[in-house]
Amino acid sequence: MLKNIFFKNKGPFNIQKIFTKHKFKNNIKIYDIKTLDQASKGDLTFFDQPNYKSSAANTKASACITNEKLSSVLPQSCLPVIVPNVLYSLAQATIQFYPNSDIDYPDDSLKNPNKSKYPSVKFGKNVFVGQNVKIGKNTFIGSNTVIEHDVEIGKNCIIGSQVFLKNSILGESVVIQSGCKIGLKGFGFIPVKEKNIKFPHIGKVIIKDNVEIASSCTVDRGSIDNTIIGENTYLDNQVHVAHNVKMGKNCMIAGQVGFAGSCTLGDNVSIGGQAGVSGHLKIGNNVKIGGGSGVVKNIEDNAVVMGYPAVSFKQFIKNWREN
Repeated sequence: MLKNIFFKNKGPFNIQKIFTKHKFKNNIKIYDIKTLDQASKGDLTFFDQPNYKSSAANTKASACITNEKLSSVLPQSCLPVIVPNVLYSLAQATIQFYPNSDIDYPDDSLKNPNKSKYPSVKFGKNVFVGQNVKIGKNTFIGSNTVIEHDVEIGKNCIIGSQVFLKNSILGESVVIQSGCKIGLKGFGFIPVKEKNIKFPHIGKVIIKDNVEIASSCTVDRGSIDNTIIGENTYLDNQVHVAHNVKMGKNCMIAGQVGFAGSCTLGDNVSIGGQAGVSGHLKIGNNVKIGGGSGVVKNIEDNAVVMGYPAVSFKQFIKNWREN
């Protein structure tokens, strides 16, 4: 993961300060919080699901929040921090490094754009731009659009009217149609007794070259990881992309499709309207998912599926005929 340009890191902290109820023989210094595969020496990571065993076994992190059952998977170089609730402890640690990342506060640096700073950019009426925003040549920004601090937009992009952009990096020739909300906090809560704890979101949205996102879509930024939409992928109207979702190249997603957090799509995936994909799943390359389907397990490359729960298209037709 690249340096976090949207949230200021208040670290480093000694690990004893982060986890005051634990006793550590070596009070190592922790500089940042990252995912298992992105972490390096000096980083804190987390491991709470068995399907990430491979990443856990190869992590370069100095310490990992986990539970007793999963801790044996970690390499000897990684200090296990055993806790009863991994995500709760992760949220508490993340807030220390990145205060206020659990709530989306409005950007108080917003101003009308200084057109001398963006001489080749066309702006509609009533546009607001935050500090350190970068906008490439020959880009058009529609009326009533808000671009918050540090957002980066590449060359030859078209950003429609009433678009809201924050915590996002856009490549070249990206089209964002009117009414989209990109880079806001995802839906992350941890139930503790009678209170829901908001989970911090310190990731960003990365939109690669030649992506088109149609009107009224929502793309949430990542929590600890990033949300990524690959090159030449097209999203139809009213698609929801949750935190940490990763889409490959040349995907075609029809209207009202919903993706739960941390699911991964390969290249050339096509999904029909109003389908839903559950969290933490892997959808292979060249997969086709029929409209209205509910995907609740991983799908291998080149598969064609439909139904709820989604099954092979041949099985779906057989079941339909039998009923």
